[in-house]
Amino acid sequence: MARRNDIDLTKGLAILLVVFGHLVARADPAGVAWYEPLRRAVYAFHMPLFLYLSGLMAVSSGLLLAPRAAWKQVALARAERLLVPFFGLGALIVLGKIAAARVMFVDNPPAGLAGGLGALLWHTAQSPAASIWYLFVLFAVSLAGMVLLNGQPRRLPWLLAGMLLLYTQPLPAYMYLDRVGRYAVFFGLGAGAGLLGARWDNFMDRWWRWLLAAFSLGLAVVAGWGAHWPEAVVLLPMGALSMPALHGLLRRCAASSPRLLLGLGRYSFMIYLFNTLFIGFTKGVLLHLYSWNGANFLPFAMALMLAGVCGPVALKRLVFRRVKLLDRLTD
Repeated sequence: MARRNDIDLTKGLAILLVVFGHLVARADPAGVAWYEPLRRAVYAFHMPLFLYLSGLMAVSSGLLLAPRAAWKQVALARAERLLVPFFGLGALIVLGKIAAARVMFVDNPPAGLAGGLGALLWHTAQSPAASIWYLFVLFAVSLAGMVLLNGQPRRLPWLLAGMLLLYTQPLPAYMYLDRVGRYAVFFGLGAGAGLLGARWDNFMDRWWRWLLAAFSLGLAVVAGWGAHWPEAVVLLPMGALSMPALHGLLRRCAASSPRLLLGLGRYSFMIYLFNTLFIGFTKGVLLHLYSWNGANFLPFAMALMLAGVCGPVALKRLVFRRVKLLDRLTD
């Protein structure tokens, strides 16, 4: 499947927002009034936007409508692409946090090796590697969607209705079931956009300005007044609006292809996997030297952003490119 600049640009923006949302984990800096409202606005849409892009690409690649004879091959390929990095990196995070907690500050450290590995997959509300939940959820929803559609696009409205019903249910936090229920509908909306094809592109091209204005207003409301609003009330409207608003905006930039966002989009998987490791290490070192409270937080946050974005890109280019297996798994 040929790469689309508009999708890579949208992924580049989305991955920047992911890194921004990971700057602060459990212990908030004191005397910082601006970060939490911005993070609240980002969390209202950035992962729905990623799931939308994943659903769109699942249709474009043929994965979602694969014939039954190809299901085994697709499942194995999805497991290699998503579950191998999920479990491999998850175990690395657990071990790394246990070791690092002896010498520096660590966000959300596991109680021990067995407890950390158990929480990685079972008691997932306490997962020490919660930042990589998207991999497991995408594996589940993409294969479930493939099986339920069974190669028949006309089934998608029924699948979307079921996903919307799941969205309304308070599912338990075991094996990321709560996140599957909360985010599957955005993957389904992306699949619907992929099936609409040129009609969806035309809709975005025509209406993105008005939708971007509504989306921006919604973000301002969430940032200013949404501190205690239920996630379910915010995520669906803001996530759905972000799709044509931001994708439509970046379709307008696709011809000029801003190099920063385009490059980040093409390294988005690597950045998603490793940004928290680089952020966590940098944070642990800097907190030994400086406080991140008050006015110190802005330069501190800039350093963490650079670490979370540039560290994974450097790791990919300098190390993983030289190891075929690691290079393939992180493309």
